[in-house]
Amino acid sequence: MAELQQALSMVFAWDILAIVVGASLFGLFMGAIPGLTATMATALLVPVTFFMEPLPAIGAIVSATAMAIVAGDIPGALLRIPGTPASAAYTDEAYLMGRQGKVGQALGINLACSMVGGLIGVAMLAFFSPLIAEFALRFTSDEYFWLALLGLSCAVLVSGSDPLKGVISMLLGLLISMVGMSSVSGQMRFTFDIPGLLGGISILPVLIGLFAVAELLRRIPEVGRISIPRPPTVKKPFEGVGREMWRYKGGGIRSGFLGTLIGALPGAGADIASWVCYAISRKLSRTPEKFGTGHPEGLVSASAANNAALSGAYIPALVFGIPGDTITAIIIGVLMMKGITPGPDVFTNDAVLINAIFIVFLLANLLLLPLGLLAVRSARHILSIPSGVLYPLILLFCIVGAFATNNSMLDVWIMLGLGLLAYLMAENDFPIGPMILAVILGPIIESNFLRSMIKAQGDMLELFDRPIATTLGCLALLVWASIIFSTFWNMRISAHEAGST
Repeated sequence: MAELQQALSMVFAWDILAIVVGASLFGLFMGAIPGLTATMATALLVPVTFFMEPLPAIGAIVSATAMAIVAGDIPGALLRIPGTPASAAYTDEAYLMGRQGKVGQALGINLACSMVGGLIGVAMLAFFSPLIAEFALRFTSDEYFWLALLGLSCAVLVSGSDPLKGVISMLLGLLISMVGMSSVSGQMRFTFDIPGLLGGISILPVLIGLFAVAELLRRIPEVGRISIPRPPTVKKPFEGVGREMWRYKGGGIRSGFLGTLIGALPGAGADIASWVCYAISRKLSRTPEKFGTGHPEGLVSASAANNAALSGAYIPALVFGIPGDTITAIIIGVLMMKGITPGPDVFTNDAVLINAIFIVFLLANLLLLPLGLLAVRSARHILSIPSGVLYPLILLFCIVGAFATNNSMLDVWIMLGLGLLAYLMAENDFPIGPMILAVILGPIIESNFLRSMIKAQGDMLELFDRPIATTLGCLALLVWASIIFSTFWNMRISAHEAGST
């Protein structure tokens, strides 16, 4: 109880509340602009959090991402342009409701169900994380190696239709993570006699480059060429929302729990959760023929799922240090910059901080309604900002943030180089998710594998010596077998189609 009271006093300090509200408004702005995703908003916040204490830093990112996901629903309902990938699953439903004169109701359902789903996710996060952490205290280097490898493998498996491209993206991330001195052997690798690379590549320029700079490069051709139409005015945003939510309460609650579980899977994330829950809702609906015509049932389920998945992704991130998605990968990077290593020990060594993080999650989701309503009211003004003004300012912010890491121009060049690489990868349908997860998980996989090999004197069968390690190892090998099978199956199909033509 004393720890909870201390956590409450930490969160409800005026400076923490100001940061949470400010970051929420920033997230609403970023999410409402088509193309500026929640991940990009998080990456842009990292340079600011560099100068903060751990709690306000995490509070800023948690608040901004929750708001950005919700704000991504606004251009979807008004313009049929999803603001974030997590909003794409139900963009058509929301837009078609708007064409029926129910745009206010569609956005009201988005806000209310996102809040409900987020609260379910927070409850599961706060309840299950400490229990899993107690179990994880029995882990050795064997279990951590297999768990990190399993997380990376799952990220590759769900990264797209071509697993081979996911593997290549993962290998590039592992290459980046190996630059500098080995944490176990002390061997220098890939430094090219550049003193600035002796300590490895800093995580901050990597994050900004892979997400923010790459997205800007992709959007540059649109500057001055594509004009966003003037959106309609939103009237009565909560009219009939309570009635629709009560009618489809079963689907909303189901999606809240299921979205949390999907979010906890490494590499899945809110966008996959919303698509899966939308599909399940359609499958179980009494009126599946109404889906795709402006039906609120799918909107209720998918909106609840995406914010629940955000909370679920923090379960493996906090308990094991394994990112559930790209946003939690950024969170882990921020915590490491603050000298805090996520894992089961953090629940005992930093119990007050963990409780404070849970409270910030709760506060951020409760703020969705009032601030989301503000964003809906301001949508016409937000969506009218010229991209020719917005994008250069974002690029300038990226450069300043990368330089501030170590006061080094090398970090700026690394950021720009990785941004160009990520842009070229995205243009050729290579997923970025496995790459950033590999940057985070690479050192965990390498250090735990080497420690296990030192203990076992090089006998790799010792990795399967403990029951938990055996289970995780078999799961990881099964995932890799699925990846290899899928790759050869796709190659066979491609060869057959080429032969038939």
